[in-house]
Amino acid sequence: MASRDPQRPNVLFILSDDQGAWAMRCAGNRDIVTPALDRIAASGVRFTSFFCTSPVCSPARASLLTGEIPSRHGVHDWIRDGNAGPSRVDYLARQPLLTDAFATAGYRCALIGKWHLGASDVPRAGYVRWFAHASGMSPYYDAPMVDEGTLRTVARYLTDELTDQALTFVDGEANERAPFWLSLNYTAPHYPWIDSHPRAYTALYDDCAFASCPQDPPHPFSATGNPATDEGHRRRRGSLVGYFAAVTAMDAGIGRVLDRLEALRLASSTLVIFMSDNGMNCGHHGIWGKGNGTRPQNMYDTSVKVPALFTQPGRIAPAVCDALASGYDVYPTLLDYAGVADPAPRKRPGRSFCALLDGDAASPQRNIVVYDEYGPVRMVRTREWKYVHREPGGPHELCDLVHDPDERVNRIDDPSTTTLVRELRSRLAAWFAEYVDPVQDAARIACTGCGQLGRVTSVEDAARVFADVPIKALHVAPRR
Repeated sequence: MASRDPQRPNVLFILSDDQGAWAMRCAGNRDIVTPALDRIAASGVRFTSFFCTSPVCSPARASLLTGEIPSRHGVHDWIRDGNAGPSRVDYLARQPLLTDAFATAGYRCALIGKWHLGASDVPRAGYVRWFAHASGMSPYYDAPMVDEGTLRTVARYLTDELTDQALTFVDGEANERAPFWLSLNYTAPHYPWIDSHPRAYTALYDDCAFASCPQDPPHPFSATGNPATDEGHRRRRGSLVGYFAAVTAMDAGIGRVLDRLEALRLASSTLVIFMSDNGMNCGHHGIWGKGNGTRPQNMYDTSVKVPALFTQPGRIAPAVCDALASGYDVYPTLLDYAGVADPAPRKRPGRSFCALLDGDAASPQRNIVVYDEYGPVRMVRTREWKYVHREPGGPHELCDLVHDPDERVNRIDDPSTTTLVRELRSRLAAWFAEYVDPVQDAARIACTGCGQLGRVTSVEDAARVFADVPIKALHVAPRR
């Protein structure tokens, strides 16, 4: 009946879409309703400083699966073309994935929800269940889904459909002898927000002041042309209601899945992970969006910091962990935690933080720094400082995170920081030089934030594989 061995646990990896680390009550947000996420946090480890590898969905998701940075796995922006149909492109072709390692070790793997790494309409080898969004974004009703290779439209609210699909899978796995890996990838809380979510959830925010989302004046680099995020500036309250309602609706679904694990007596032998692919600004810094909410792209903590919760009752003790960790650390950590061998071992940038899940306060993982990239924009972040470098000529940024945690003051031109800037710049360059594939080196690629149109197979590809105009608005029929 699935795995009953806590040392060889089932894995339920829940991934949300565009959820800032601030968008959970357990993280201190008193505006939002997230009882299931709070329940996961209370029973396990909640990281307060966990970072995506790139502040946009597809590159960050590719890094979770490959353990590599975008400048090696080659997914630099959200996948705009090649998601399905005759023009499909497998952006992770021939790359060993984390789920491949678990499948080789005997796990029964399933994907339910968002893939957005190309070729969504072709079930990936090694998966026993494939229910994938045909692209990566759509309205919450009448969403295009691929069910074992067959495209069909799901008329009902997509969050509920994904939850029910997950429940059906877990029920079936209870009768299997092998452990399971379930990637439950919600599309929430990605836009559309207004007129897109059940009234039962939007009503919870009728009287909310949304103090957790300060509305700064539009950022001087604000990206325009995406009607949904432009609407965030124009229709602030409606957008916030929709965003928060999307989180709460997803949370309700997660609660149902947790309840089912307990009913099947699988909770103590299942590692439950909740993360988001990237962060989100809902007016923070005057931005509606994430890394590509500005041009040039940004690296604010609200864009790069994500929720990260890990629980397995009886094995992971409740704790709040302030160690810096990154999406590229997930690959080695989960192999380490489950005792699964890497079938394609090679030097990767990540380090296992398994010791932190075991409560080791002395773990050297607490002393690392994290790195991030989005096209030609790169970041190095320590506990005290963040340096952002934009190729070829800036503008560069330096923020004192101790005295300026909201990143309001750019100290790059402060004479007292000259030596520090030089050190951080050198550290950044050396780290990326160690881990990039020269062909995939994003420092040479004109990634715009408007979408990737194909695989990068040579430096010359840069001129043809990145879009330079925003996506058009999604048509959303009002729902109540």
